[in-house]
Amino acid sequence: MPILYRVDGAVARITLNRPEKRNALNEELIGALKDSFALAAEDEQVRVVLLAASGIDFCSGADLGALDRAAEQGVLDHLATARELADVFLAMRHHPKPIVAAVRGRAFAGGCGLATACDIILPRNRPNSATRK
Repeated sequence: MPILYRVDGAVARITLNRPEKRNALNEELIGALKDSFALAAEDEQVRVVLLAASGIDFCSGADLGALDRAAEQGVLDHLATARELADVFLAMRHHPKPIVAAVRGRAFAGGCGLATACDIILPRNRPNSATRK
């Protein structure tokens, strides 16, 4: 599951769940994000959305493996993929409820875009390598 979605009280928690790929954006994750934001928008008990990520980084941007596979696709396929991500950003900006990004670790490229499309960004401390075991 590329996204974990749950509602705790009035908080919809959307968690990017591809830690082995540093939560890199691929078509499946982008589609799941779009669906999760739509669920939170429609749920009357939800008052705020929390966007977080599993693993050590928030999001590394585009999945480079998916980009390699996409190299053989045509221009229209690339436009469709770009449009899907743009739709997620637009859904976030027009979301009826505030979205808070809990950012731990790095947020590169599209991951930075996800964070900055939120209404509030809260940094979460990442343990430094000296304290990790």
